[in-house]
Amino acid sequence: MTTTPTSVERVSAGHGGLREAVADGITVTWRNVTAMKRVPEVLVFSTIQPVLFVLMFRYVFGGAIHVPGVRYVDYLMPGIFVQTIAFGAVQTGVGLAEDLGKGLIERFRSLPMSRSAVLAGRTAADLVRNLFVVTLMVAMGFLVGFRVHTNVFAFLAGFLMLMLFSFALSWAFALLGLTVGSAEAAQAAAFPALAPLVFASSAFVPPQSMPGWLRVFADHQPVTATVNAVRALVLGGPMARPVITALAWSLGLLALFAPLAVSRYRRAA
Repeated sequence: MTTTPTSVERVSAGHGGLREAVADGITVTWRNVTAMKRVPEVLVFSTIQPVLFVLMFRYVFGGAIHVPGVRYVDYLMPGIFVQTIAFGAVQTGVGLAEDLGKGLIERFRSLPMSRSAVLAGRTAADLVRNLFVVTLMVAMGFLVGFRVHTNVFAFLAGFLMLMLFSFALSWAFALLGLTVGSAEAAQAAAFPALAPLVFASSAFVPPQSMPGWLRVFADHQPVTATVNAVRALVLGGPMARPVITALAWSLGLLALFAPLAVSRYRRAA
């Protein structure tokens, strides 16, 4: 007489169905969101840094930076939004490295659950956190004079573009966190990888003001692509090309780093 394996046995063997994988991912997401609520200081300090950047660039450097045809505050805020989610995505790698160091990953791997649920739950929870932080930054932008020049639908499309880029970056830093193995190393390794992408981009100044060799880099990297797309959606102008370019970058990063992170998780100690 043959027997049919139970769903628990299938998941334990790494062959759980989509329904089980989604359920496991939701469970882990809720666990991580609950953990964030218990340590509100992390969320507070995640908000303070971008607020300081807004105030510095708006009131300290803004008077010296002139962008033809647009107020600097309107040019600045899409860059601040992307910078906020980029540095916020680092917390995915830090959190996973911390779980790995505490042996929590080992315990998760011993449970009858989908192998991708831990990573999906972590990246989804960090997406929720970035959603909250970016919403606060939008409110902050309006307080310092930022205005949307298109319509509510284009603005919401820009918001969704930000969330997709945030999700893609979270998977990249998930791979980093699982590779380095400690929260301190993940934090230290993230900044030199991320800083050139953020500061050598169109986030704060037009790339046309940069030296030729640096402008080539600034014009062809994912932060600039996402900033340009969000800027087009909230300020107006040609939208199709920057939006398609940003979508291609986000989906490409997701397609590259999600499988690599899952593969690395399977080998993690």
